[in-house]
Amino acid sequence: MDEPQLLSDPFLQLPTETSVRVVWFTEFAGSSHTVAYGTDLDRIAVATTTKLSRTREDRQSRLGDTTQKDQVYQPLTRRDIWRHEAEVTELTPGTRVPYRVTSIESDGTTVSSGEFSLAPKPTERTPLKILLTSDHQLMPMVSANLQKVVETVGRVDAVFYAGDLVNVPDRASEWFDDNRGGAFFPCLQGRADYELERNGVKTVYTGGELIQHAPLFTTIGNHEVMGRFSMDSSLYHQFDDSFPRSEAQQIYQVYAQLLNPNSDPMVREAWLKNNSYNTDTYEEIFTLPQSRQGGKKYYAVTFGDIRLVVLYVTHNWRMPTIDPTVRGRYSEREQDLNNPQNWGYGEHIFEPIAKGSTQYLWLEEELNSPEFKQAKYKVVMLHHPPHSLGDNIVPAYTDPVQIIERHQDGRIKAVRYEYPKQNDYIIRDVLPLIEASEVQLVLFGHSHLWNRFCNLGINFLETSNVGNSYGAAIGDKKRPVPWGFKEEYVETGDANGLEPVIPTIAPLMGEDGKPLPYMASNDITVFSILDTEAGTVSSYRFDTQEPQSAVVKFDEFHIYKT
Repeated sequence: MDEPQLLSDPFLQLPTETSVRVVWFTEFAGSSHTVAYGTDLDRIAVATTTKLSRTREDRQSRLGDTTQKDQVYQPLTRRDIWRHEAEVTELTPGTRVPYRVTSIESDGTTVSSGEFSLAPKPTERTPLKILLTSDHQLMPMVSANLQKVVETVGRVDAVFYAGDLVNVPDRASEWFDDNRGGAFFPCLQGRADYELERNGVKTVYTGGELIQHAPLFTTIGNHEVMGRFSMDSSLYHQFDDSFPRSEAQQIYQVYAQLLNPNSDPMVREAWLKNNSYNTDTYEEIFTLPQSRQGGKKYYAVTFGDIRLVVLYVTHNWRMPTIDPTVRGRYSEREQDLNNPQNWGYGEHIFEPIAKGSTQYLWLEEELNSPEFKQAKYKVVMLHHPPHSLGDNIVPAYTDPVQIIERHQDGRIKAVRYEYPKQNDYIIRDVLPLIEASEVQLVLFGHSHLWNRFCNLGINFLETSNVGNSYGAAIGDKKRPVPWGFKEEYVETGDANGLEPVIPTIAPLMGEDGKPLPYMASNDITVFSILDTEAGTVSSYRFDTQEPQSAVVKFDEFHIYKT
């Protein structure tokens, strides 16, 4: 029998003025799970254990011996994973102490982590270095990226992560032990083992030991949302099969008596979740600040001199094509025209943010709160870009308008979707709130590149470039947009009218010898650091084609102080 192991190193969550949560995972329930902490590791915090409810593996899971062609899980299979969380209390602000976690199997076998350090929430005027990142998704350069963070700036004080943590959130191996060596937790904990080959040279990168020492604050991207639940179809198919909640509710109403004869509200909610979409695995993995209205889905937190406002602004991603064989962004497949339960319903929004919605009203209240107004640095984090050179800025961020075209006999001829630009909820509703509130930095992801913009004193930054870039829509490179639709979609540049900022220190040069206002490379990886002492955001690049080359700071800008 194999010796028990921890499935992850511990990581830090939800710091307060005198406490912090320590979280780790195992594949056994165990009999005891504790955190030893303090100068002599002589204090003990007992963990609470819960079991993840939806983690599974399937044919596409990458597990086991990398030399094996067949995967471990041929049918879709539930994978039992236990989460352990202990609250370490009576901490002193500004004082960092060592800690170690220990889990004991039911037979008494003990397994412990290495020794790391923790601290409570920093107080005002504490100098902080924050890693800004997003869209890792097990991409090839993630481990190199995070390794270079540690080598360049050392230990960070927190990680602000703007969504898309993995690809398929219910696939457990993507979080813990994908056999390519670049799963989510190993990369952020310096335990990755990812071999990157460039120009015939193989280099193994280990990621960075970051979140064992620094709390992680995340937002929901489209890759944190699973679609309709099944134990028959592949996990990727389920992820890609999100269904509008409003449509699921209509189906439920038709079959309510059969599905829920006792009118149990819990049965109703479970059915709707399983037949639309959910963020259960994401929410079960992380302990985050919570808002009264949105729970973990959107929240605000003060961290040192920063007030971080986290929004749930994302929709599902559909192919940007009108190919009649594809369930796409702008149209349905011909084969599905007479079966609405198979429709994709375009890029439908998961959580309303339009003016008057619950999240909008919460944001309006938060931006007028004393905690926000008194903060030295005001940061808003969301997944979907307000401004971008990437493909995913098009179409407008709004509810798709469904247009059904019919033959003369009433049969459906085509189903297509328009996205009225005047109804873009980010541009029309959210940005006016942000612009009136002295926000200095808006951090986002989704388009897999580095670019930044500035408007009315607000800096807009996407800094995700880890090996899945589709380039920037600029010059001869155009976005895939449809013709013959009511809206005229922008093929190049920022769809919302801003000019990108040229990096201030060492921009890359284009073929014409002019500096490029973006980084969109699958060889050069980028990360950014918010330094509250200097009041700057600095961006760095590393060329994986030259493993021995130095990390280059290529851009820096000041966040204007209030």
